[in-house]
Amino acid sequence: MMCGITGTPGTGKSVIADELARRGHTVVHITDTIGPYVTGEDEKRDVQIVDVDRWVAEFKPVDGFVEGHFAHLLPCDRVVVLRCRPDELKARLKQRKYRAAKIRENAEAEALDSCLIETVEEHNPSHIFELDTTGRHAPYCADRIEAFVRGEIPADFGHIDWSSFLEAHL
Repeated sequence: MMCGITGTPGTGKSVIADELARRGHTVVHITDTIGPYVTGEDEKRDVQIVDVDRWVAEFKPVDGFVEGHFAHLLPCDRVVVLRCRPDELKARLKQRKYRAAKIRENAEAEALDSCLIETVEEHNPSHIFELDTTGRHAPYCADRIEAFVRGEIPADFGHIDWSSFLEAHL
């Protein structure tokens, strides 16, 4: 079974995936696979341009977890969408030394449910689990993800609403 772990940058994908790997799960980090698919750079947005369609078509499925902000575009059996309250997300990205414009862009994307919406458009709702990582440690989040993959907790999404942060905090 392949489970995607997706979310806005800063929601905890890599840290939680590393915790799952420590527990013995196979984990593929998307950043380790996209090199051949990078076609350029968008300097204004400070991102690499990736031929995502080709990457998806050529991706070799794994029995384990695939982590990255477009993991939901893969034909995953389950998808976990990590969420983080925008003010905490901004603090996390600031610690990573993201530029102010990039921090704002990602906080807005989180407040607008961008990754969740894309995931719902691509996957069966019974295969999606939304997990709020705000103030939570990686072991807790990994426990919840493992329980979802084992079928011990049901699919669940659509209850997190950060829209109040759009005008008040961004």
